[in-house]
Amino acid sequence: MTISVLVVDDHPVFREGFAALLGSIDEIDVLGTAANGAEAVAQARRETPDVIVMDVSMPEMDGIEATRRILADRPETGVVVLTMSEEDGTIFDALRAGARGYLLKGAEPDEVVRAITTVAGGGVVFGAVLAARIADFLAPRGPATSGETFPTLTAREREVLDLVAAGLSNAQIAARLFLSQKTVRNHVYAVMGKLQAADRAEAIIRARDAGLGR
Repeated sequence: MTISVLVVDDHPVFREGFAALLGSIDEIDVLGTAANGAEAVAQARRETPDVIVMDVSMPEMDGIEATRRILADRPETGVVVLTMSEEDGTIFDALRAGARGYLLKGAEPDEVVRAITTVAGGGVVFGAVLAARIADFLAPRGPATSGETFPTLTAREREVLDLVAAGLSNAQIAARLFLSQKTVRNHVYAVMGKLQAADRAEAIIRARDAGLGR
């Protein structure tokens, strides 16, 4: 399967060089590039890429706001943030906006390609250093029994949420639980509704804060 990608970064040398690198990979089709968030929103509407590799700090509109607007129009788009920022506020703002991947610039090209592939399949991915920091940040403040954790969820919904929080895609969860992908998708939507989570990323944050997905 070919994954269509849009590359968004305000530094032209990095942007064009990285787009050329991705374009040399057989399973990736680079649809174009954008130099700021406003261009990214316009191109995403026009080109409908599977995955957007998004910088954060850009003129006119930053990558967080661009991600929010793009996913409001087309929530199935996968966004992988690729940035210099290691600040906790930026990381969690990106997650709340709906990004499903977060890597630091300097990551090896094959790591970025794996992230693109994972996010295109519905998964969530972070660089190793960031994943450890996120886990520490979201570590539960106290033990909770399964009955105390999200009591409005059914046992199956809690099981699905646990796997979502562990970073599994709907297809992977379906295979693990011997369910159809449609059934898993319905469970995920039900969980998000009961948790009043705006998107999958917020559900993951809530779940990990409660100790799920470990």
